[in-house]
Amino acid sequence: MKTLYLECGMGAAGDMLTAALLELAGNREAFLEKMNSLGLPGVQVAAEAAEKCGITGTHMRVTVNGTEEESGDEHGHHHDHGHEQVHHHGHEHHGEEHGHHHHSSAADIDALIDSLAVSEKVRTDAKAVYALIAEAESKVHGRPVTEIHFHEVGAMDAVADVVGVCLLMEQIAPEQVTASPVHTGSGQVRCAHGILPVPAPATALILEGIPTYGGRIQGELCTPTGAALLKHFVTRFGERPVMRVQAIGYGMGKKDFEQANCVRAFLGETEGERERITRLECNLDDMTGEEIGFATERLFAAGARDVYTQAIGMKKNRPGVLLSVICLPEEADRMAEEIMKHTTTLGIRRQDMSRYALQRKTETAETPYGPIRIKRASGMGVKREKAEYDDLAALAREKDVSLDTIREAVRRGKGG
Repeated sequence: MKTLYLECGMGAAGDMLTAALLELAGNREAFLEKMNSLGLPGVQVAAEAAEKCGITGTHMRVTVNGTEEESGDEHGHHHDHGHEQVHHHGHEHHGEEHGHHHHSSAADIDALIDSLAVSEKVRTDAKAVYALIAEAESKVHGRPVTEIHFHEVGAMDAVADVVGVCLLMEQIAPEQVTASPVHTGSGQVRCAHGILPVPAPATALILEGIPTYGGRIQGELCTPTGAALLKHFVTRFGERPVMRVQAIGYGMGKKDFEQANCVRAFLGETEGERERITRLECNLDDMTGEEIGFATERLFAAGARDVYTQAIGMKKNRPGVLLSVICLPEEADRMAEEIMKHTTTLGIRRQDMSRYALQRKTETAETPYGPIRIKRASGMGVKREKAEYDDLAALAREKDVSLDTIREAVRRGKGG
């Protein structure tokens, strides 16, 4: 499976992600020509050679009417093209910048993206990323999304970053995108409203549900644009999977630190991979079968990868049930809350482990009876496929035929 892995040990920003992906995609002149001909107002994009800790890579320089957005980070490490300036502009309360700067609403940004000469997929991805930013800003400022306004220079170069990443993702076309936990940095950042903690409130909201850490570096390593791009494209955060790497890209930030200030992107093929999982368990001796069945249903609905029970003997010679829940490590705390909510247990055991897993994907096969989802798995020298039982059963009931009749139609459809 074609896999893209993003290493975010120094955070993530829109320009760094763009640069790393551009190194993977190649043909940078064609990309720059495309970006500079899109019609983004006043925007010029350039790719510059950069070196960090002896490693060469690419730095993206975006200017708007000749101006490059400056850092609001007191420690000089804000390496996105400005999101501390993305702010609520309450017309009835503030008049501080009307005479000096223009502002764009979320609707203006959507209209601009819709006007660009890019594919519908790129438009959809770009608007989804910006929606994450606007929704986070809306929650931070306690105002509807319609009242959120973006500072002109910061908005335009952030749009360039977002559209650039979406274009490169379309060009690279990975089947899956995974990433490391995200280093957010620590300390404080200066924004239009004053000094805020790192990660900035909007960034922190966007990163909800994503594994992050602060570290010792003072400054904003992960920006709202970087956070939103990761949240939109990445399907799993964790260790780099076992993969045959075909290309590596380095997207450089502006400042220098003891650690190379870059996003590193790996592109390659994965087969079977070892992934981190968590098993949560508890013993139950005072719940009915119906209640345990309901708890199992709710745990699956909450996102558990697997839920199963085993009969056990408990103290005082009582028969009981061992409830086991498999989930991703970053989901374990939330899943433990669900177990507490839906069972009578007083405690939950947690065990972190790893497992080998085949790469899986689902495709749809057309049959005379209707569409059937086919689950395919491959890797580690094997290939397997199986028709989705729920689809087989639904069509068998609807058409009043046997399951074998539907299965045979699937086989004939595949030429078997």
